[in-house]
Amino acid sequence: MSLKDEYLEKLKVQLDEWSADIDVLEARAKQAEANARVKYDQQLTILKAKRDEAKAKVAEIHGSTGEAWQELKKSGEEAWEVLKKGFEEARKKFKE
Repeated sequence: MSLKDEYLEKLKVQLDEWSADIDVLEARAKQAEANARVKYDQQLTILKAKRDEAKAKVAEIHGSTGEAWQELKKSGEEAWEVLKKGFEEARKKFKE
């Protein structure tokens, strides 16, 4: 397995975890009272947007060739951390 494949696999595992978290939170939102459901729906929208941004980044890296993926990896690390923190913050707000 190449370094690129290993890196993409790591990112995909994180995306799968985020998707599973979203599924759990969506189930909770469906059981919540009406006023809480609005709050949950807002946070779910944010979580899904963060996940979609991460998916786009994975697709960009996946589509790169040669050494270009190394450059994308470098610039992508910072973006990935921002997405990760944003996802964690939105998830925390969901639990409040």
